[in-house]
Amino acid sequence: MPVNGFLIVDEKDWKGLDADRRDWLIFNTLKSMDGRLKKLERWNKASSFVGGIIGGALAALGIKVGS
Repeated sequence: MPVNGFLIVDEKDWKGLDADRRDWLIFNTLKSMDGRLKKLERWNKASSFVGGIIGGALAALGIKVGS
């Protein structure tokens, strides 16, 4: 049963599923996790890039002010 976009399968439901259905649930779960991780990796790279620009600008400003 989907809850907040996630498929929740309890132990009772899992035991009632046949092997093919279990394999599909595992496959879909791994595929979904892969997609979410790719989005997080892109966000992390973008955040690092922006942080580097801001940090570099502040360092350059600090050097000019300190001199």
